[in-house]
Amino acid sequence: MNIEQDQPLAPLTSLRLGGPARYLARCTSNGDLREALVWAAERGVSVHVLGGGSNTLFDDAGFDGLVLHVGLQGVDILRADEAALVTAGAGEDWDGLVAHCVADDLSGIECLSGIPGLVGATPIQNVGAYGQQVADSIVEVRALERSTLEEVTFSNVDCDFAYRTSRFKGADRDRYIITRVTYRLSRSRPEIRYPELTRRLQADGVDLQALAPGRVASGAVRDAVIAVRRSKSMVLDEGDANTRSAGSFFLNPTLSEVQLESLQERWADQGGEATDIPTFANVQGYKVAAAWLVERSGFARGTRRGSAGISQNHALALVNHGDSAADLLGLAAEIVTTVETTFGVTLEREPVYVPR
Repeated sequence: MNIEQDQPLAPLTSLRLGGPARYLARCTSNGDLREALVWAAERGVSVHVLGGGSNTLFDDAGFDGLVLHVGLQGVDILRADEAALVTAGAGEDWDGLVAHCVADDLSGIECLSGIPGLVGATPIQNVGAYGQQVADSIVEVRALERSTLEEVTFSNVDCDFAYRTSRFKGADRDRYIITRVTYRLSRSRPEIRYPELTRRLQADGVDLQALAPGRVASGAVRDAVIAVRRSKSMVLDEGDANTRSAGSFFLNPTLSEVQLESLQERWADQGGEATDIPTFANVQGYKVAAAWLVERSGFARGTRRGSAGISQNHALALVNHGDSAADLLGLAAEIVTTVETTFGVTLEREPVYVPR
């Protein structure tokens, strides 16, 4: 396996930011992963695992260690009546896998269309959108333990999935490298849970209940999801400067009842009504739309701070207009501080910042 030196990292991320990697290893097999980890351990070199780079922000100075770029390929579909087990390598393009499954007459991940990144990131972040999350379909996750180089298999329950997180992002962060993921899908008709998606289907003249389950219905939902995401510049497009982002930069905060009441009181002090606040009850508490908090704290779409800005089409997307990770981090910090001062709510950053 070839270890490259002084390789630019910006082209490997959707933000197009970050200095060079001191070392870079492009791994297409478990053997490559093991060899790279051993090479780094023998030299006392730190390691950062990189997938599609859609959720990563490297420092302007780059990374003074080994970036291990995961490129494990392969898709296998095992059918049983109306259901199927779909196993994909961690280096497979996620949206490509969604398109493959829809074309293969399967449903269950079509609402996750258009999301950039690779398969290996989906269980780490419990990727979700428009009422679906991968925790609903993942059956098994296979991984390599970095310290022992042994292969480990996790069931769905073992993954400890929660809102946009898992054991791989929490308690076992940086302990494992995801190598393959298996999803259980079926030939069914998607269930639409988000009004925004319902409105888009209606605007397209689509009666989902009248469509055949599987490819036809899932294909219509996929088209609608991509159209909605594209309208927000949330589909990677070199011709759209607003897509030079990491998608949503902040998670929607989940508040307790007491915290929600405090937020409502602060908003009332500004002349607002409690019903103005986009709130969704769940088992953890009350999820509040982070985009609403950002905009109501004075950060309009299109706001600029140096070479960083807020997307003109989505208040949660921070956009790179130049070559400064510092500018982007500065804008993010300003937003967090202002939202906390205004509403008493602390926003959590979604992308991973990798220091030098």
